Amino acid sequence: MKALYQKSEMTFAIVMIVLYVGGTLVAQQVTDQIGVTALIPAIFHIALVAILAYWIISNGLARKYGLIKPPYPSSKAWFFIPLLIVATSGLITGFHFMYSPAPTLFLIISMLCTGFLEEVIFRGFLFLAMAKSNLMAAIVVSSLTFGLGHIVNLLNGAPLMNTLMQIIFAIAVGFTLVLLFYNGKSLIPCVIFHSLNNSLAVIEKTSADAASSLSMTETAFNAALVSFCVVLLVVYCIFCLKNLRVHQDQGVHEEPSIAQ
Repeated sequence: MKALYQKSEMTFAIVMIVLYVGGTLVAQQVTDQIGVTALIPAIFHIALVAILAYWIISNGLARKYGLIKPPYPSSKAWFFIPLLIVATSGLITGFHFMYSPAPTLFLIISMLCTGFLEEVIFRGFLFLAMAKSNLMAAIVVSSLTFGLGHIVNLLNGAPLMNTLMQIIFAIAVGFTLVLLFYNGKSLIPCVIFHSLNNSLAVIEKTSADAASSLSMTETAFNAALVSFCVVLLVVYCIFCLKNLRVHQDQGVHEEPSIAQ
């Protein structure tokens, strides 16, 4: 890993994406064959988290890839409230446990790990590798690839309209998180948001059930929820740009400060 990384950070990022996506698909196929929901993906994701975390820390790359405490004082904790609202928005109509305790636990573990893996790979490896030569392209590509990656849901039989709304939401999330990482220099808030958003999806009502409880069509419910989240994220991004001072001439790894 180290030799490949030193040779080309971009190639390393691409290899990690292929490893993560390919490994997840294979793990899902294996778990389908043995009939234990989410067991193999959970094991694979835990192993990959351990490997990447150890590799990053042991090679002194924790600060570069944002595995550090956010530089904000505790009095600024309110700054992350919009992200908490978006992450928990799917619970607007309550909880619903679709699986027995063991599969639910495996799914939650897998989703928690996915939050870490996707942030480190997309916001860390890919974004920073591209940012060396073109910051704006890095922001756009990192956000788009994260969002468009959800198109694979179509292969699993998801409706086209629902998938398109997921892509729009994911692109907005991707842009928000890469901006937050770039300005804040810590990936931890991004990982927490991503992991929380993913894991809560395991115990949320399906969009059809949620829509029915609100006397709406599923399409209308999804459109309303996605629109709310996207608008909130856009406002949040504008706030980030205006209230996080980043000195471009100091490079992407310098500590910013929140404007008073």
